[in-house]
Formats: sequence, C-alpha cells, structure tokens
Amino acid sequence: MTEKTLHIIGCGLAGSEAAWQSAQRGIKVIVHDMKPTKFSPAHKNPDYAELVCSNSLRSDDYEHNAVGLMHQEMRLADSLVMEAADACKIPAGGALAVDRNAFAKYITEKLHQNPNISFSAEEIKELPPKEFGRTIIATGPLTSESLASSINKTIGNQSLSFYDAIAPVVYTETIDMNIAWHQSRYDKGDSKDYINCPLEKEEYYSFVSQILQAEKAEFHNFETPQYFDGCLPIEVMAERGVDTLLYGPMKPIGLTNPKTGKHAFAVVQLRQDNFSDTLRNIVGFQTKMKYGEQERIFRQIPGLQNAKFARFGGIHKNTFIKSPVILDEYLRLKISPHISFAGQITGCEGYIESAAVGFLAGYFAAAELQGKDIILPPKTTAFGSMLNHLQDATNIEDYQPMNINFGLFPELALEKTANGKIIKKKGVNRKQAYSKRALSDIAPWLEAIKIG
Repeated sequence: MTEKTLHIIGCGLAGSEAAWQSAQRGIKVIVHDMKPTKFSPAHKNPDYAELVCSNSLRSDDYEHNAVGLMHQEMRLADSLVMEAADACKIPAGGALAVDRNAFAKYITEKLHQNPNISFSAEEIKELPPKEFGRTIIATGPLTSESLASSINKTIGNQSLSFYDAIAPVVYTETIDMNIAWHQSRYDKGDSKDYINCPLEKEEYYSFVSQILQAEKAEFHNFETPQYFDGCLPIEVMAERGVDTLLYGPMKPIGLTNPKTGKHAFAVVQLRQDNFSDTLRNIVGFQTKMKYGEQERIFRQIPGLQNAKFARFGGIHKNTFIKSPVILDEYLRLKISPHISFAGQITGCEGYIESAAVGFLAGYFAAAELQGKDIILPPKTTAFGSMLNHLQDATNIEDYQPMNINFGLFPELALEKTANGKIIKKKGVNRKQAYSKRALSDIAPWLEAIKIG
C-alpha cells in the first residue's frame, strides 16, 4: 500500500463521513466493512450508514439547541451525512428526521461514486499492525466480539459498555385515525408530522402496570446492564416511578385532541419513518420486552388496537473506550498512533455526534498523510466541545457516552453594564449566545481546513 492510503474499518455514520472527508482531500481510502457478508444482531440493511435505532437526528434549531448547532456546523463543513439528511428529510416538526433506507442508500451511492474510495466486504477481527497502514476504527457501538476483544486486549482492558434499546415501528395504515389525530407538539412544523394516541388516567396507569409486569429479554449471568440515560427502555423509565412517563415520551403538553377539544392525560406519539409515510415509529418506546408482550401491551394503546408491527423493539450492547486516557488530541491510539478511533466507540453519543467525530478523524488522518499541519477546531464550537469531551479525563471513572450539549461548551465571557454590574445570560438568550459565538469562531477554522 502507498503511504497515502487510509484504511477505514466500519462504514456507519462515522466511517462514511471519515471516508468522504479524507477522499475529498485526495487520499486513497479502502473501506473495510463486514456487510453484506455478515451483519451484527441489530443491522438489517446492506447499505452503509444504516440508522439502527431512531430515524431522527433530533432538533434542527441551531439558534437554541446544541445538536441543531452541530447540524449547522456540519453543513458549513460540507458534511456528507448532513447532505444526505437534508436530501432524505421527512416531516418531524422541529426535528430533523429522515427516511432511513433512502438516507443509507444516498450515502452508499455517493461513496461508491467517489474514485478515491474502494471497498472490501470483510470482517476485520484484530487491530491491524503498523504494516497494514494508517487506519481509522469506526466500528461503532456494535463492534464485533472478536475485534472488540482485540481492542480491549490492546488497550489494557479499558473498554466499557452500556445497553441501548430500539423502538418499535408500526404500519401507518393500521393506526385507527378515528381515535388518533395528527399534530406536532406546540404545533411546530407541519400538522401531520406526528400521530397522537390519547390515554385517559385509568388507561395510563393500567398501561404502566402491564409494562412493569411484562416479560423482559433476559441477560446472561455475566452481564450487568448499564443504560445510557438518553435512551432508556420504557420499562426502565416506568420502574423509576409510575408517573415518570408523563414527563418523558408520554407527556401530553402542547397537544390538544381535536375530537374532544381537551388535553389527554397522556399521549403516545408516532413519528413518520419513511418518505411514503407507510411506517411510523413509536417515539421514546425503546424496549427490552419480549416481542409477544410488546404486541399485546402496545395494542392496548387507544388507536393502536389493530396495529401491525414492521419491527419490534429490541436491545443491544454498545461498546465504547475510555478515550480521554487512550487517545491523543488527534483521536490516535497513544500506544499505536497509526490507528485512530472515530464515532460512538469513542464515547460520543448520537448520530450527528458520531458523524462529527468521523469528520474530524478523516480530516486529521488526511492532513497527517499529506504532511500538513493539523488544525484543531475551536473549543467554543460544537466540533471542538465534542472533541474536548473525548479528551476530558477529569472524572474518568465515571466516563459515559455523551450527546452534544451546551454544558460541554466553555463558559460565555461575562458582560458588564455601564455601572459595572455583571450581566449573566440565561435561558434562550444564553443558548443564542453560545450558538452565535460558535458560528463566528468556526468560520476561520473551516477556511483553514477547506478542500482545495
């Protein structure tokens, strides 16, 4: 292999973005992905960049939301993932949701059209030696057991894991619209973005009771499940208190049933899952209940009594490493710097966060192979604050996957009035200030790393 060849193992969101960014910069890229020869327990689509859990990339509001800000920074950086997301967007109120199959197909076709990218459908079972060449590991949270074992052995048994659950999907035509209605919360977006199923007080508490009593998928004796708080199974939420779901996925606020003119006690929302709107996923209903229990219990939701399921919820193990002590500032393995890590295996959490770290790994590796200076993104940006999280060893024993949020950003500079009184921005103004600063600070970085 030439010295300017980059190997990328795994082609999910991070691997796809890393491959695209490095190839666009003139690097020859070989993508190694075991699909379609072999699939993980959660993957079904032979295309790359498959969205396994939700089809939502979350809020697209870049002025008030950190993930929306990351969307905007990625757009400005010519991200392939954001290009695909915008091209495959489907209605979801203020969120950016996509037709998951169209999204994966779009990215797969773009990668295959790039002359600098070639592909090898194989499972890489061990971390490659230096002779293999410059490599990015982007195998995600579902890294195969053999490769995960090799990684763990190499880094001194410092990899970690948590358990993630998948929400069920139903066929839209089987939802009873005589009971359910279309409405986005607070009427954001188009009125048909979400379908709502109402529950009265007695129905809600009966529903929660049955969830708590349902048969769950069992773990092996050696497994101790640790869930990511941003994606808890519905039954785990219910175990925290019978009213917990009323403040989570079943909260009724911002919704009025047009059939009664009243607010329901609780509401189950279903979000569009594909372009043709033949599928709807039950928002926030990720679960580890057995399939038969899911069908029985979820059909007791008013409006879903005749629902047919295109996919039941499930659970899978997610693997990540202690990046702050294992990786350097350029995402390279400290003990084997010919290897970088990217995506959720590093301890970022979320689709767009994974793609953003893939972007950085691809850019860093390309610059390194071309003998150019690597320029780090400002910490005041979404790119920079996410990267900083992967380097923050302050509480390494409690290191957990993290979504992008304004709490990761450096504090805003204090402002003073004419008489010297300190002005502290709060709420909406604070979020707007973070976003304004980030978009201002990222402009020179993007200019410095631009292709061409």
